[in-house]
Amino acid sequence: MELQFLGTGAGMPSKERNTTAIMMKLLDERGTMWLFDCGEATQHRILHTSLKPRKIEKIFITHLHGDHIFGLPGLLGSRSFLGGTEPLTIYGPRGIKEWVETTIRISGTHLTYPLFIEEMDEAGIVFEDEQFTVYAAWLEHVVPCLGYRIEQKELPGALLIEKAYELGVPKGPLLGALKNGADVTLADGRVVHAKDVVTSPKAGFIVTILGDTKYCDQAIQLAKNATIVVHEATFDDTTAQLAAQYGHATNMEAAHVAKHAEAKYLILTHISARFLPAQSEALAKQARTVFEHTSVAHDYISYALISDNDIVIKD
Repeated sequence: MELQFLGTGAGMPSKERNTTAIMMKLLDERGTMWLFDCGEATQHRILHTSLKPRKIEKIFITHLHGDHIFGLPGLLGSRSFLGGTEPLTIYGPRGIKEWVETTIRISGTHLTYPLFIEEMDEAGIVFEDEQFTVYAAWLEHVVPCLGYRIEQKELPGALLIEKAYELGVPKGPLLGALKNGADVTLADGRVVHAKDVVTSPKAGFIVTILGDTKYCDQAIQLAKNATIVVHEATFDDTTAQLAAQYGHATNMEAAHVAKHAEAKYLILTHISARFLPAQSEALAKQARTVFEHTSVAHDYISYALISDNDIVIKD
């Protein structure tokens, strides 16, 4: 899994930061990608990456402010031009369906793929299959706004193939059966137990992506024990009064969310244009006094999860 930030600014685009969009690349896990929010010109940002819009399987919208949705119509249309035929599902607050369908209808946009739109009125599970569960909860902003928690389900243990060979298991389907947790009987009548040649199941990752929000308990609950928490940091401690007034959070409040949630890693985004690029490290340094493993995202940066949920940053 890899998170690539396509827009990390707040409110309106700047030369350094576009409006909000985060791509979750699940190419190894399911061969697709999930997009979280789609600010204006998101597809322009995609042009500067190796991302393929036709690979986008799901789009999760946090709220209906323009800096989080104005890129949707163009991206949906371009996905058709780029050969997208697989279904696409959009999740979001009530109103997203009317907005998308009206825009597509009035503009005469033709889609070459099935488009489904799921609106949410209540917190809870919004998607689940054999690999993932996605939860949503309402945050505290000036309009209804969602945060999402993506839980990867437990991964099967690894087959200790050399040990299996030592026990006399031949190459072929018996190895696959053991990998799937089934005991097998060899030609000589001996039974090889899966538990003896397969490691224990491994916990999957948890990623929490929060929309615009004040500091709130709902954010902490969504972030509980998360591998990565993505939290807005529109303001800093010196502008905390403005943060509260406009339904946003400071870098320090985001750090307290990660700390109370006992998360592993915090990424700050949705940075106000009042902060110049050179000030990003200062924002991160301040937050690290509360939560050590904090970084500030910039456009195009990627955070990749590798073995044992370690994180590699790709600038």
